[in-house]
Amino acid sequence: MNVGVIPARLHSTRLPRKILVPINEKPLVVHVYEQALQADSLDEVFVAIDSDDTAEVLKPFNVNTVMTFSDHKSGTDRVAQVVEELDTDIVVNIQGDEPAMEPQLIDDLVGIFDTPNVFMATPATSDISVEDELNPNVVKVLVDQNNIAMAFRREPRQYEMSGYYRHIGMYAFRKKALMKFTNMTQSENEKKYKLEQLRILDNGLPIHVLMTDYSGRGIDTEEDLKTFMETHG
Repeated sequence: MNVGVIPARLHSTRLPRKILVPINEKPLVVHVYEQALQADSLDEVFVAIDSDDTAEVLKPFNVNTVMTFSDHKSGTDRVAQVVEELDTDIVVNIQGDEPAMEPQLIDDLVGIFDTPNVFMATPATSDISVEDELNPNVVKVLVDQNNIAMAFRREPRQYEMSGYYRHIGMYAFRKKALMKFTNMTQSENEKKYKLEQLRILDNGLPIHVLMTDYSGRGIDTEEDLKTFMETHG
């Protein structure tokens, strides 16, 4: 069984309560949930919430919610709580702020695990602008010739500028690998840059990168929301 989990922490910083921001009369996270349900590779999809307010708002939309602890260090730790007791193989952490996320992207990411030695996988795209490279809210990834992640950056480094891909914040794990992740101590880089995937790299484990032409973007700020509404409203 393969499971998708959308971590939905209520108290975001740059765009307050963004998972509940209404888009065409539905909270943002409901759009993500409905997209994820269309992925052929997932047998079940959950939204991992941490607030009674969120539960109340989502109730009319028949969302499969699971209440989780409010003090998780990362979205992936929240995902792990949801699946801890489930008999599942692949677990996909789907970001709750990408309402236009394509189900095919999930299917393609899960497909990487047909290769036995894959521990964790995440997508990236060559759809990256100069503005993206300079924007700390847009995470960049460097990959080697085998599409294994070498580094994730918020701030650009001049000598690497031509090698960046735009990271897409979705992570897939084998369940055993996910539970191993949650038992690792947060690395200093993870805490400094607020990038949970650095916990994996700092422990010397590989992250396979799926190269995709997906061009969707998450909603992280008021400006992102405005742009999305102009193109999808």
